[in-house]
Amino acid sequence: MARTKSSKAWLAEHFTDPFVKRAQQEGFRSRAVYKLEEIDRRDHLLRPGMVVVDLGAAPGGWSQYAGRRVGAAGRVLALDILAMEPIAGVDTLQGDFTEKEVLDQALERLRGRPVDLVISDMAPNISGIGAADQARAMYLAELAVDFAAQVLRSGGDLLVKVFQGSGYGELHQGMRERFERVLVRKPQASRARSREIYLVGKGFRGVK
Repeated sequence: MARTKSSKAWLAEHFTDPFVKRAQQEGFRSRAVYKLEEIDRRDHLLRPGMVVVDLGAAPGGWSQYAGRRVGAAGRVLALDILAMEPIAGVDTLQGDFTEKEVLDQALERLRGRPVDLVISDMAPNISGIGAADQARAMYLAELAVDFAAQVLRSGGDLLVKVFQGSGYGELHQGMRERFERVLVRKPQASRARSREIYLVGKGFRGVK
């Protein structure tokens, strides 16, 4: 099948992207790892010994980074509907975390340890229909926030990708009600043309 002009342009950009090259050199599965790295460096999200849940983890770049940061004393649980190649020191679970059975499995694997941090880089498959894509993206972000509210310890943190547009204001306000502080981040590895930004919820207030 012949490539379209847009796909050729994407490939050209992808293979000349400095973050793609760096990820290949440093053994990470995706360039997205540098988004997490920058936010972590700025907001001090990850520390040795922490318990972390990575939602929508495939292909696994964020889990790789988190695993290195929390070390042997910590724990990273990576969830995704898609199958994912194993990552050393990371526990992977395939399934839809919105389903009770999968959520129960996740909680069982955590073995009663309180979760310090939930991270989510989830995004929908793009259809090209702007309103529908925005609605699906915000739905995924809402799911991540709701999941975090179920598993985080009091004082825990959340990092979630969102897209500016319809529904963003309501999500941001909802996080402000659940966390002591909500920070907005646009890391350098996030392409300038993308509407994606990241919300950092610091200091979970606990279940009301």
